[in-house]
Amino acid sequence: MEQPLSREQRSNFFHLYGDIFWWGILGGSTLSFMGIFATRIGATSFHLALLSAGPAVINLFLSMPAGHWLSSRPIVRTTFVASLLNRLGYFPFIFLPILISVQTQIWSLIVITLLMAVPAVVLGIAFNAMFADIVPPTRRAQVVGRRNALVALSLTVTSLLSGQILVRVAFPLNYQIVFGLGLFGGLLSSYHLGRLRLSQMVPSRVGQPILDMARPGSSRLSPGLRFSAGLRYLTRSGGSDLLRPDLLRGPFGKFVLAYLAFYTMQYLPVPLFPIFFVDELLLSDSTISLGTALFHFAMLLTSMLLARLSQRWGFRRLMLVTAVAYAVYPLMNGATSSVNVYLLASVLGGASWGILGGSMISLLMERVPEGDRPAHMALHNLALNLGVLLGSFSGPLLNSWIGLRPALIASGLLRMLVTLLLLVWT
Repeated sequence: MEQPLSREQRSNFFHLYGDIFWWGILGGSTLSFMGIFATRIGATSFHLALLSAGPAVINLFLSMPAGHWLSSRPIVRTTFVASLLNRLGYFPFIFLPILISVQTQIWSLIVITLLMAVPAVVLGIAFNAMFADIVPPTRRAQVVGRRNALVALSLTVTSLLSGQILVRVAFPLNYQIVFGLGLFGGLLSSYHLGRLRLSQMVPSRVGQPILDMARPGSSRLSPGLRFSAGLRYLTRSGGSDLLRPDLLRGPFGKFVLAYLAFYTMQYLPVPLFPIFFVDELLLSDSTISLGTALFHFAMLLTSMLLARLSQRWGFRRLMLVTAVAYAVYPLMNGATSSVNVYLLASVLGGASWGILGGSMISLLMERVPEGDRPAHMALHNLALNLGVLLGSFSGPLLNSWIGLRPALIASGLLRMLVTLLLLVWT
């Protein structure tokens, strides 16, 4: 029989729910419309690539040192401070739309995002470790399920509200209001993180992925949330070397290379989407907000089916099927000029990612040896961020070679093609 919740646990769970709800406000406002704002003031696909790839570069260099550093730090306090430093970076965003020079606005956005990525690295690792220490394994499914429902609700409502603000209020005040709303949500999320308390009794280690939909340190809300899977293991190396090239020579080497190829193709069209939506499809901000809401709501609904489907089909089969389906998002967008097709693609893309993201992370955790998880998860983290970096810069290059619409179609076909690597090497 499950033990009743203590007073401390009830308080912690309440603040974990508050954290995710207000993070959804940030996600549905500032994170959803950063790229759209940059595009509307004249940003190129190269500028948008920097917004995605810049934080990935910071993560590549700092994630392992940050993991070592966090192993000797108070995890709850560090999580709160890192979140506060990260979210305060959204304050200058409010004033960006009133700067005289467009180039100053664009490059200020890029530089601020890079600076915010430093505390974001610490926040992503610290939160993942803290969550595992605060929530007992027997309660994780319940807590994560409720957090995912809350973030889907707040993100969906906020993205729709932001879209209405952007079309009903004149520029630049409209984006200032949306960015201010994001700052408000981010700071309240940090407040709830600061109210968490770590018990003297740390829960047992179960080695299961925490399939939480939020990315506490993320600076972009790209189509397809990245789970911060296994980042807590970067704090548990016990002084051993996290960078182990010898792992590439074994079966895990091909496995992680297949994941690297997938992450690269996943992020290849990301810098192209805002330009395509704004300049090619001529979508209004309200329509873009509706597509964003549909994507993430569909993602929530299918993610709730993951446990049941995995029992019947297994994580690997689910991953392979939904990896092909996920390619539909750039394919449908690139092949049409219809708003209705854009909205349908958003639903199908979100629905496929809701299962694909969880399947990939769960399969990863199954293939990682229980006694050597820190080094394996560090290698996966490197592959993830390297994939973001390579994909983000490959998109603009492809755009310059063959054009915007063909580049989106090609990225969808490449996403399908990379499924063959997942089939052979996983």
